[in-house]
Amino acid sequence: MFPSLDTERLTLRAPTLDDYVDSAAMWSDPAVTRHIGGVPFTDEDVWARLHRYVGHWALLGFGLWVVRDKAGTFVGEVGFLDYRRAIVPKLDAPEMGWVLAPSAHGKGYATEAVRAAIAWGEAHFGHGRFVAIIDPDNTASFRVAEKVGFREETRTTYKGVPTVVFRRG
Repeated sequence: MFPSLDTERLTLRAPTLDDYVDSAAMWSDPAVTRHIGGVPFTDEDVWARLHRYVGHWALLGFGLWVVRDKAGTFVGEVGFLDYRRAIVPKLDAPEMGWVLAPSAHGKGYATEAVRAAIAWGEAHFGHGRFVAIIDPDNTASFRVAEKVGFREETRTTYKGVPTVVFRRG
């Protein structure tokens, strides 16, 4: 029901309760949330997020994977989501998201994991048309998006915050 993906250096798998501590550590880090809401997440926020991830897989057949390196070290979270965002223009394709723990930054893990997720998404959805929203100051995510074929489509706001919509395919 929940597919696992392997790359040369990484394993992407469905989240479990055992991932909560690592996920909470990542989401409570200001370096991680600087471009994602700007405020570190509480334990309660991360707990709800974990449930949301599992719910995506159970209800929609897609979601976010927990990413670990081959040694088992937590790298981050990557995948597809449908948050029914109140954004203009409306997101009309599966949304991709990726977030990595600071210890995983600068190693090419994001690009590697996103490429694996895209390959799965192309097979699952029957196409490679995806969207992503990125903070305009998040140059690292811009680079990842561009490396995997996303192109900037428009600049807008989401919840009153400047946001860039990227599209692939």
